[in-house]
Amino acid sequence: MKRTLPALLVGALLLTLDGAPRAAIAVPPVPGAAAETAAAPRSPQRPHQKRQRAVPGAASARCSRSAGPYQQQAERHLRRAVDGRQSAADCKAIRRFQRAHHITPANGFAGRVTGAVVRLLRAQRNPNKAGHCPVRARRVACVDLSRQIMWVQRGRKVIFRPVAIRSGRPASKTRTGTYRVYLRVRNHTSTLYNTPMPFSQFFDGGEALHGVYGDIYESPGSHGCVNLKWMDAERLWDVLKKGDTVRVWGRRTGV
Repeated sequence: MKRTLPALLVGALLLTLDGAPRAAIAVPPVPGAAAETAAAPRSPQRPHQKRQRAVPGAASARCSRSAGPYQQQAERHLRRAVDGRQSAADCKAIRRFQRAHHITPANGFAGRVTGAVVRLLRAQRNPNKAGHCPVRARRVACVDLSRQIMWVQRGRKVIFRPVAIRSGRPASKTRTGTYRVYLRVRNHTSTLYNTPMPFSQFFDGGEALHGVYGDIYESPGSHGCVNLKWMDAERLWDVLKKGDTVRVWGRRTGV
């Protein structure tokens, strides 16, 4: 039987599909602070899902005297004086926030995970306030690379609330533009990187919205795909359909 050109193209794409990094790349420590991690969800584990082990002494970590790179964002969110300087009261407030959101170590240092959680929470009420995502009658998956979040809206109504994402690393940036979901594969494995890509929804060549097993904050980025937490990708699978619009904009910097 002859293979048509579209079939050959799809086959070629499946050989180069992207996945999550095979190993986390260490982030250089900031003086006075340990690298942050986000605790694994408390719901039952799925196949291959990794649960983070408790960090000994995390709850009683010494309060950091240093201001983190997201100090001002944390101060603004916690309604403290926005001066970018760490005080004893600032540290206590940030520690309470970190404990409430299972960020370890809870030492009051506003690192990149704390900053990511702050951005996500601030986006919940009106994620499209800046109007970057098009308002259409059909579903639109809105991917904001600058804030490292995504949501889905139909018209002006948000039908899938903002969740955290991990986009492409500097050498493999996620492409911006307007696309459509053209292929959905519930249980896909990248043949290029030999990594699982659960709930893959492809929108541009080998780039897809898909879940990852483990902490999405632990590496500098994907190989181009838009990574979501496993459970977020599972929920998104039931929201989007083939043919839905995906809008990607912004630029990932220092997140």
